[in-house]
Amino acid sequence: MVKTEKKTIDFVFLTIVIVLVTVGIFSFFSAALGVLARSSSIFYQILVSQIVLGLVGGAVALFVCMRVPYTFWRLHAGKILIAGIALTALVFVPHLGIPHGGARRWVNIFGFSFQPVEFLKIAFIIYLSAWLSWVKKKVESPLFGILPLVIILGIIGSVLLFQPDTKSLILMCSAGLGMLFLSGTPVKHLLVFGGIAVALFATVAFATPYLRQRIMTFIHPSSDPTGSSYQLQQGLIALGSGQVRGRGFGQSIQKFNYLPEPQGDSIFAVIGEEFGFIGTTTIVILYVLFVMRGLWIARRAPNLFSGLLASGLVILITLQAFMNIASITGLFPLTGVPLVFISQGGTSLAISLGAVGMILAISKERRT
Repeated sequence: MVKTEKKTIDFVFLTIVIVLVTVGIFSFFSAALGVLARSSSIFYQILVSQIVLGLVGGAVALFVCMRVPYTFWRLHAGKILIAGIALTALVFVPHLGIPHGGARRWVNIFGFSFQPVEFLKIAFIIYLSAWLSWVKKKVESPLFGILPLVIILGIIGSVLLFQPDTKSLILMCSAGLGMLFLSGTPVKHLLVFGGIAVALFATVAFATPYLRQRIMTFIHPSSDPTGSSYQLQQGLIALGSGQVRGRGFGQSIQKFNYLPEPQGDSIFAVIGEEFGFIGTTTIVILYVLFVMRGLWIARRAPNLFSGLLASGLVILITLQAFMNIASITGLFPLTGVPLVFISQGGTSLAISLGAVGMILAISKERRT
């Protein structure tokens, strides 16, 4: 029988997260100066959201989740997933859902606005971890491995695609595949599912004008430098102008009237301009350390559920980060996914720190 003992939380993992959040604070304040130059009211609005919802709310979420036994999540996995789907569906309710930029991804309750899909992502990881740990070796059968994932993603997709929010569905699908692989699902089953998923997403993308435009921009990045490829071109200019050492903290030029959403989707480009190749490489290394230490914790988790939960959360967070970086550098179509722990997104930051708290709770009972 595997022995476990109560230990302190993994301070190496916590330190990596603290460094990322600290970098995020300074980068956000610098990038947000570009917003201040355009509108002081919007600047203060996003500033309050990032501090109150993101940092303060995230610190509370981390502390609470760190003290909640991981067994709680397994016991209530089904209820948590249902709550996540129901909460996300509120975006379609009049006077609750907030339309923005042609999509409905925000909910406003009693003057408090947030993106419920961020909670749904975590709920999905919790439920899938519980399911896979329950079926155990049966996961090798498509009936217990691939099919349940397809059903869950089908239900979630019916809510997300009407918002529309394809990027979140892609993230959950990718994280789900990673968890199935770690749980022992045959690779041939994963390849078949992956191929079908890619085909379905391609069909949806080419049937949806804005997604089709993003893919065409990715294939031909210089085709419309003042239109559809404007953000990509300006991001590459910012990264290139930073050279090796960067212009210096706060000295970005592109964040003023050039880069769209400099404090949001484009913040990695601002970091590249101000801190150069050294700065962007440091960010990438920090995320690599995050995933390595997170998976180290998962490997030493006391049981299958906690190991899958830690792995799934680490994979989800890391995928989001690298999807953002790949989008800004032209290696992936623009998605609008935030750079976790760093860019604007109070809901994303708070939920991500809550997920870190869950991983730290698991680290306290790692195997000896």
